[in-house]
Amino acid sequence: MFVSAIGSMGQDLIYRPINPAFGGDPFNYQWMLSSAVEQNRFQDDADTFNDPLADFEENLNRQIINQLSRELIGELFGEDGDIQQGTFEIGSFRIDVAEGLEGVNIDILNTLDGGRTTIVVPL
Repeated sequence: MFVSAIGSMGQDLIYRPINPAFGGDPFNYQWMLSSAVEQNRFQDDADTFNDPLADFEENLNRQIINQLSRELIGELFGEDGDIQQGTFEIGSFRIDVAEGLEGVNIDILNTLDGGRTTIVVPL
């Protein structure tokens, strides 16, 4: 009969959390966030798909508003720099300029859809 004694060795297991939300090192936060972002398979539709027609419409609207503002400033202040009060028609916009208690009131009405914007320029 042969009897052998084999010794075993081991060590204590120590749990150290990695996630800062559960007591881990706060310097792990950026690493964990970047890892999660890289692994994210769900993407926002707005980030992955740009509708060329919507982009064109937005760009066109921006250019029209810029042109309107240039024309309005030219008509409003005239050649001598004085504010001209009255009603101006530019494209599908009707612009009413009147002096009020707080300053110059500029009321812009879109005659196509009825949208209205009011701007008060303090004196």
